[in-house]
Amino acid sequence: MSANYHMGAANMDDVYPGPQGQETAPVAANIPPVPRVSVHAFCLSETSLRVIEAAAEDRRMLKAHVSTHLGGISAAVDHFEQAPTPNLIIVEANVSGGTLFDDLDRLAEFCDAGTKVIVIGEVNDVRLYRDLIQRGVSDYLILPLDVYQVIGSIGALYTDPAAEPLGRTIAVYGVKGGCGASTVAHNIAWAIARGFEHEVVVADLDLPFGTAGLDFNQDPLQGVFEAVSSPDRLDETFLDRILSKCSEHLNLLAAPASLERTYDYSENSFEQLIDTMRAGTPAVVLDVPHAWNAWIKKVLVSADEVIMVAEPDLANLRNAKNLVDALKQLRPNDRSPHLVINRLNVPKRPEIKPDEFASALGLDTSIMIPFEPHLFGTAANNGQMIAEVDPKHAIAGLFSQMADKVSGKANPSKAKRSPLGALLSKLGRKAG
Repeated sequence: MSANYHMGAANMDDVYPGPQGQETAPVAANIPPVPRVSVHAFCLSETSLRVIEAAAEDRRMLKAHVSTHLGGISAAVDHFEQAPTPNLIIVEANVSGGTLFDDLDRLAEFCDAGTKVIVIGEVNDVRLYRDLIQRGVSDYLILPLDVYQVIGSIGALYTDPAAEPLGRTIAVYGVKGGCGASTVAHNIAWAIARGFEHEVVVADLDLPFGTAGLDFNQDPLQGVFEAVSSPDRLDETFLDRILSKCSEHLNLLAAPASLERTYDYSENSFEQLIDTMRAGTPAVVLDVPHAWNAWIKKVLVSADEVIMVAEPDLANLRNAKNLVDALKQLRPNDRSPHLVINRLNVPKRPEIKPDEFASALGLDTSIMIPFEPHLFGTAANNGQMIAEVDPKHAIAGLFSQMADKVSGKANPSKAKRSPLGALLSKLGRKAG
């Protein structure tokens, strides 16, 4: 929730004079484009609703997914009791002071730590603005709204150089070739995009043999190779051109899957690409090939979350143990990798029991995926995910469970208090 805010309540009208003001054009020209964020707005008036809907149609908001509702903070609380919170919540309030803070505390009960909140109100008061910022609110906008005020406020939250990167990187790595890590990566990415309605980019880093294009039934002309081969051109605009859209919230950066050339990269070859993806997308799933070289090591070390996929046999156990030991040394202050045991209970195959496998690694098993060749074969042949083939299958639920673990988002059904809620409550008690 930390960011630098240059817009105070007292000088809003000077910064954003409105559609009819003479300063509108130069101000609009300086508003940065908004990245791939999900925004839910809860307004009290049709007028405010129409302004936000108009802002959503602006060219600077083309990447964002905006949903508008009536009802203010109360409607937001009711909605997020049963739904995951987006990257940004905008709420309109017709009260101030203690009542407003109480309403925000109720909303905070269902907010993830990474969710930002913008409040819209009628009171033009610097002290109220400062109190809101101290309590974890990202910005305060004064009525009447105009389109550029809304876009500028959202853009400032995600383009401030001092702000944390928008995206969360999730690296999925198979400890042995052919253990199904790519299938796991693609299904988890799909589950994050579908379950949380957040923008996700899947980057297939297995350049010669990647299967993401097949799994998502896509055949893009450009992808990872073009991105890493043109570091001087690589920015969010260039990335937008080479991404392939798989669904409403899921985008693919495909591998060429060609042997026409060799792919010999240095340790830092993928760093700029990953940083560019993180800057504009809330979740980045990295499908990392089974190999061990400088750039793969760098990708695994720098990822926010590492998912380790293994089958329950001795070779997988040895490789997994080596990887766990290496990551503990290279990432001493990060959590251990998530363990996914895949293809469990293959007929007539001697297997290590899952609890013994996990115990030998000093880990807990995140999910165990049973051997279901017909289900996975059907999905692969159709270019679909498991939940698309059979939404009610238990394995689809396992991928959703894994998505919950690595996305950094709270499960709304648990109605668990987030760090943001605790912070707001603590600061509220101090203020009182």
